[in-house]
Amino acid sequence: MGRSEAIIDRLHSLHPKLIDLSLDRLQRLLADLGHPERNLPPVIHVAGTNGKGSVCAFLRAIAEAAGQRVHVYTSPHLVRFHERFRLAGQLVTEEALAAALEEVEAVNAGQPITVFEVTTAVGILLFSRTPADLLVLEVGLGGRYDATNVVDRPVACAITSISMDHMDFLGDSLAAIAGEKAGIIKPGVPVVTGQQAPEAMAVIEAEAAAQGAPLYERGGPWTANLTEEGLRYADPGGVLHLPAPALPGPHQAENAGIAIAALRAWEPAWLSDAAIAAGLSTATWPARLQRLHGALAALLPPDWELWLDGGHNAGAGQALAAHLPGWADRPRHLIVGMKKGKESDAFLRPLLPLAESLWAVAEPGQHLAMSVEEIVAASGGVAKPGPQVAEALKAIAAAGGTPGRVLICGSLYLAGEVLKADGTAVD
Repeated sequence: MGRSEAIIDRLHSLHPKLIDLSLDRLQRLLADLGHPERNLPPVIHVAGTNGKGSVCAFLRAIAEAAGQRVHVYTSPHLVRFHERFRLAGQLVTEEALAAALEEVEAVNAGQPITVFEVTTAVGILLFSRTPADLLVLEVGLGGRYDATNVVDRPVACAITSISMDHMDFLGDSLAAIAGEKAGIIKPGVPVVTGQQAPEAMAVIEAEAAAQGAPLYERGGPWTANLTEEGLRYADPGGVLHLPAPALPGPHQAENAGIAIAALRAWEPAWLSDAAIAAGLSTATWPARLQRLHGALAALLPPDWELWLDGGHNAGAGQALAAHLPGWADRPRHLIVGMKKGKESDAFLRPLLPLAESLWAVAEPGQHLAMSVEEIVAASGGVAKPGPQVAEALKAIAAAGGTPGRVLICGSLYLAGEVLKADGTAVD
């Protein structure tokens, strides 16, 4: 175990809950640290249920294509904790992370606080001390009481697709969940959102009006649509004919559009059409319809394809279902592993008619893995027990037949285990 991992393990004892949505503890800690949150580069704050990570990836890629230095804070990590902190374009080093963790731990002095609150403080401290031109800040859970909401004056806010998820923390209706996501909206700060269900949009509109925040929603001030040539983006500032987003899937047109709209609402001097085009065509984000080529892929015949996606809720299931018809030239096989507490039936429902075969798995190291039996039951008995990814891949290969595509999906925690087993680096 590395130095930083040992510190993080120690910090788990400071609060009885892994998640306890509140800003008070972190605000106290940041004050004790000398308010590093007041010394950050311009911030774009990103909330939502699905697509947050992809929007962050597009924002980073566009800014870096313009020659800017970009900090990024995301969660959860897939393979290494260090993935959560990107400092001016580079993942944080073990030495820098461990030193910042030790500093924050010492200043906190054993007071009650959650691990996510500590790591957010660590990120803010690191971001405040490393020069950069932009900080892309992803909400961990919800928005209103998420630790990242201590930043009180971002240059823009973005709210991606909202669907039912984390109901035990955010509420059991789209309106309630949207209310928590809309909690990141700040007075006078532009807020960009993708298309939302009417009940969610009504809440966002009301909050934006209450805060005097200009609202830019897809289908209103801006549009983004895939064409045969690429992506057509339009807003009152004009029409852009852009390359197709490098991240695959029809849902990425909206995520790319949210990133573009947020940057154009902010209007930094460095933003150009050329940077937007270059960023869209070069953005990367692991476990979002990612093609694998390593040890797990080698378990399939050479003319087969292996893909990975971390989507894990009803909205993600619908997004994958919209993408899979584009793979109709080959048989489609799905390997699904999920986290306990997720509505696996809602995730699986749109996918079941599109799969040649469905396999339920749970990896030994997978955090809070749902049992194989529960996934099989949620599929209506359609899924076969893997019971692990490698065994499912071997069974699919042994069955032979037309060269196909295999998609592993259902959980970011499963995705992390798959990337480890495949030997695919996250950098």
